[in-house]
Amino acid sequence: MDFSTLFSQLFSSFWWAIPLLVLAALFKSAWFKGFIGEVMVNMAARLFLNKNDYHLIKNVTIPTEDGTTQIDHIIVSRFGVFVVETKNMKGWIFGGEHQKQWTQQIFKSKHRFQNPLHQNYKHTKTLESALGLPHEKMISVVVFVGDSTFKTEMPANVTQGGGYIRFIKSHTKILLTESEVQQIIGQIADGRLKPSIKTHIEHARHVKEIVANKEAVQKLDAKLCPKCGSDMVLRTSKKGPEAGNQFWGCSAFPKCRTIAAMES
Repeated sequence: MDFSTLFSQLFSSFWWAIPLLVLAALFKSAWFKGFIGEVMVNMAARLFLNKNDYHLIKNVTIPTEDGTTQIDHIIVSRFGVFVVETKNMKGWIFGGEHQKQWTQQIFKSKHRFQNPLHQNYKHTKTLESALGLPHEKMISVVVFVGDSTFKTEMPANVTQGGGYIRFIKSHTKILLTESEVQQIIGQIADGRLKPSIKTHIEHARHVKEIVANKEAVQKLDAKLCPKCGSDMVLRTSKKGPEAGNQFWGCSAFPKCRTIAAMES
């Protein structure tokens, strides 16, 4: 059988499916989900924040000592400089303000990711240093878009959808003069790397290296609480018939009292 002829016939019959497969892969990619999330946040800012009072600057890459940091959105206003981190995720979200990692659960599948407050802290401190502003004039905001549900109590600056607009508007104390606002906008324009494909690729490579280094030192088999997604920690029974025996207990105790026996 002439396979080259067979492949040629198949290609001529189904060539139209190739672009569809490429588009399907693109739509499912993390890059596309992040892009859509940023677009939604941009649209909300432009529609519901007065342009005279709030100045939106998006996709800002700033050089750091060890590479670069990329900020999704910066909103400069007289009420402070809002540093916005966007997360496009679905499923149940478990996390606490001081936890290093949060958990995303989709049905029975669980995935751990960096606490976005910690992630945005670096962005905020980098920008604070570059602008020479006191920390009380920098405000961190995390916004989740997509079909996600918070299953643990979140701090006020962790929001969903349009909630980040309400959070920003809740800040009514004037912290900056109009001339300071314009100066900050100019500083960001002068200090950022030029938006380009090259800048994005170099930053993505830097982030990939950081993630790989962190994964190398983390315990890949960390035990998670089946109820709230927090870390399970080893504890020792102090009384009763099990006194002296170790067991797994939820680190969120006493809010969560889940326990599990040690595996033999």
